[in-house]
Amino acid sequence: MANRTGTYVAFDGLGQTDPSKSDFRYYSTIQAWAAGKHFDFKYVNSHDKTYAVRDSSLRSTLESRIRERLAASKNCLVILSEDTRKNGSMLSYEIEQSVDRYGLPLIITYVGYEQILAPSKLFSRWPSVLAHRIYNDLAKAIHIPFKKSAINNAISQFSIQDNRLSGSLSHYSLEAHRDLGCA
Repeated sequence: MANRTGTYVAFDGLGQTDPSKSDFRYYSTIQAWAAGKHFDFKYVNSHDKTYAVRDSSLRSTLESRIRERLAASKNCLVILSEDTRKNGSMLSYEIEQSVDRYGLPLIITYVGYEQILAPSKLFSRWPSVLAHRIYNDLAKAIHIPFKKSAINNAISQFSIQDNRLSGSLSHYSLEAHRDLGCA
């Protein structure tokens, strides 16, 4: 088994070639947090562990690279926005592989929320493959707001090596949100 230290970040590219018009911008925010000298945010980016691919690459090449990256990952951070599609994006493949093939815990982060206290109420943002895995309790997942402190905490806490998640609808308590500065 590969050295599973990375966090795989999955998001919907929304079929855009301009990253500023897709959920790539949230991935870029995470990269900026990790690169910033004034931020206490550390993670190993699984996307940096293999050769880069282009949007124009063959689907089979993209899928192969995704599998390599997931095999080196300890968890999968799934970014969901109001624009995330139900079907038709590589995000569906990434979620399917993360859960079904690699058994990775999912850290599902929602853009535009301060707290996530009832994740089932956010089902409208879930791609179909995610909804299936949540409703059938196939995924171990925590649902958190897209906030630096919450993401940093979850990445450091939930991994395939020490997965303390008991189900598919786990979330932080109101007190934990407050402790993380998300309340």
